[in-house]
Amino acid sequence: MKLDGTALAVFVALFALVTILGFVAARWHRPASLNTLDEWGLGGRGFGGWVTWFLLGGDLYTAYTFIAVPGAMYAAGAVSGWFAVAYTIMVWPIVFVLMPRLWSVAHKHGYVTPADFVRGRFDSSGLALVVAFTGILALMPYIALQLVGIQSVLQVMGLGTGSSGFVKDLPLIIAFVLLAAYTYTSGLRAPAMIAFVKDALVYIVILVAVIYIPIRLGGYGHIFSAVNTHAKTLAAAAKVKHKPPPFSLIPGHAAYWSYATLALGSAMALFMYPHSVTGVLASGRRNTIRRNTAALPLYTLLLAFIALLGYMAIDSGIKTTNYRLVAPLLFRQMFPSWFAGVGFAAIAIGALVPAAIMSIAAANLFTRNIYREYFRRSASPKEQAQVAKLMSLVVKFGALAFVLGLNTQNAINLQLLGGVWILQTFPSIAIGLFTRWLHRWALIAGWAVAMVYGTVEAYQQSTPTVAHFASSVAQVPLLGQSAYLGLTALVLNLIIAIVGTLVLRVVHPTSAGVDQTSPEDYLVDRPDDAIPKISVPSAALAD
Repeated sequence: MKLDGTALAVFVALFALVTILGFVAARWHRPASLNTLDEWGLGGRGFGGWVTWFLLGGDLYTAYTFIAVPGAMYAAGAVSGWFAVAYTIMVWPIVFVLMPRLWSVAHKHGYVTPADFVRGRFDSSGLALVVAFTGILALMPYIALQLVGIQSVLQVMGLGTGSSGFVKDLPLIIAFVLLAAYTYTSGLRAPAMIAFVKDALVYIVILVAVIYIPIRLGGYGHIFSAVNTHAKTLAAAAKVKHKPPPFSLIPGHAAYWSYATLALGSAMALFMYPHSVTGVLASGRRNTIRRNTAALPLYTLLLAFIALLGYMAIDSGIKTTNYRLVAPLLFRQMFPSWFAGVGFAAIAIGALVPAAIMSIAAANLFTRNIYREYFRRSASPKEQAQVAKLMSLVVKFGALAFVLGLNTQNAINLQLLGGVWILQTFPSIAIGLFTRWLHRWALIAGWAVAMVYGTVEAYQQSTPTVAHFASSVAQVPLLGQSAYLGLTALVLNLIIAIVGTLVLRVVHPTSAGVDQTSPEDYLVDRPDDAIPKISVPSAALAD
């Protein structure tokens, strides 16, 4: 593609702005030292309402949301793309019930990671290791996909066109070196500050897109009419070849079970991801989580608008087999160059915030639940912070090497598998917030079987163009229905955990361990003067 100099100039200017903010964040409500995980990895546990709002939104609605959801709508219609809107509606009631309890017990006992909580609740370093390992494993391809989002933008702007090897990848490498540098120095404060710019850009770009682009295309009626014609054309071509239609405006009857279980399982999995928990634990108050949970569905409305970009691309005549380019191509075609640059920057900056939080969350897990637990039990808070900083670099550059060295499709496939994996921590974390009746050994057994089952089943899913890990939906044994693999594996996980608990409580009734928490720990809040809240540097935005 031809280099768009105007769009590139706007992109570079906005990228430079957030880079400066990333380094400045180290001085934002700076304590005496950042050399503790509470300060570096959780921002001092003092974020107020506005900061939490933008941090969680920036954490969960990533660059890959901008890339994957419109691409799925463009390629397959509502069956593949619209489920993301459904599950982000369902996720907030789940968060409202679970996360305030986790916040309370974590602040009471100083837990930094979900694995810390599991360690204290079930008195099991082995179960904590399982949760930490699963979290890191699931995060790696997720971080890599943020790079895929930046790659897509750079490609559509024409940057690196005609080049190969190191020269082609140099802009992406520079972007991630800068991200690594300011995350290392500022910790969670960096993505928290950048999230304000990221979310503002996303809201502006999407609101302009859903008004301006339909006006240019003749209105939403024209868009949906064009998509309907497109669906009929593809269905007719598929019928000639005796194949199922590859595109549908509305999920058909055969897809109901897959659609529903994929939405439900994804909603249950989202806040099992360590980066989601990190955003929650960084809040200064329990009620901050509850208030934000009530308001964050506004991001789901934004996601619905983002999904419609895929349909706009169909009506605008965009032709591509690389579906991750759909939204950037639409911006380049429909917007003036300067505003296309703003759109490209929104996608790229949308990668920086979650990638930073994910790497911090993975580093916290490694430091607290692997390094300290198995290598240096006497590690000081300063040493733990230093190990976490170094680990965050390893995670980022590992993801970078993954993207540069392997086919992008592999990252996409593994991210789908990551959802299957992380959902298997639901019994230990989510159910553990209400009861520790499930036995720690039974939970490990259920996790192990479910992980093997989910991975093997996912490996066997193929399409004519993808040999393995082509889908996270597969037929459920004995039912004859296709469903989300993660949810199927979770049911198997729970069956084994329940049966194993019943057996162990009879055979070895004293092996359950000692609960370090008490019922009142799950309801506590901190008084206003117990911890300083970090708010936007403006009285008008104070929590």
